[in-house]
Amino acid sequence: MTNMSTNGVTSSPKRTKICVYCGASAGNNPIYLEAARQLARTMAANNIDLVYGGGTVGLMGEIAKTLVSLSGPDSVHGIIPEALVRYERDPHYTSAQVSGGQKDSAADEEAKAKKLPVPDENVFGRTTIVKDMHTRKMMMAQEVLAGGPGSGFIALSGGYGTMEELFETVTWNQLGIHDKGIVLLNINGFYDGILHWIQNSIQEGFVNQANGKIMVEAKNPEDAIKALREYKVSEAVFKLNWSDE
Repeated sequence: MTNMSTNGVTSSPKRTKICVYCGASAGNNPIYLEAARQLARTMAANNIDLVYGGGTVGLMGEIAKTLVSLSGPDSVHGIIPEALVRYERDPHYTSAQVSGGQKDSAADEEAKAKKLPVPDENVFGRTTIVKDMHTRKMMMAQEVLAGGPGSGFIALSGGYGTMEELFETVTWNQLGIHDKGIVLLNINGFYDGILHWIQNSIQEGFVNQANGKIMVEAKNPEDAIKALREYKVSEAVFKLNWSDE
């Protein structure tokens, strides 16, 4: 169904956007790569777009190329800092096209663009190269916040970078900066330790009982997407005004 604007022109509804945090490594157990593929298939079946960290290796590359193969390059947007371009890339899928990242000046832009190869859009979707990690996280979050119903964040397995992104997103939710759902896709018990830490933090008085549900656990992609659609903001989050931020 489409939406009608005030001038009577028919417009398309906002597409659901899910930001997936996950590792640039594949992990030692093939179950993690398969989980990335299964999540991509489920997103394709539900007409959901992916926003992710822009890497073409590990779980990042797997979910991106799987979704592109099913839904086309417009379904994926990768956002990566300049410094990580050479480390989170599979050179076999790098195109001759370039992306210069954020502009400092026309001359700087041209110089950077010549040095920053981007992956083949037909394999991994659209890529935006940015200047730093903060800009990457901000742009990923902004795209989710502008998405349609069911938009939110899912964490697949990953390392320090995945945890940092995950917990900053959780903190933003607790502070009232956003109201989107955050789901731990707990494959092979990978997040059992985090879930135990949350319960221990509640018991020891460092996390409010209600805020223990800011992150929701799911055991499979179908349940993860369902959890985002049904997500309810905790009553204990801060009611702060961030309109000037």
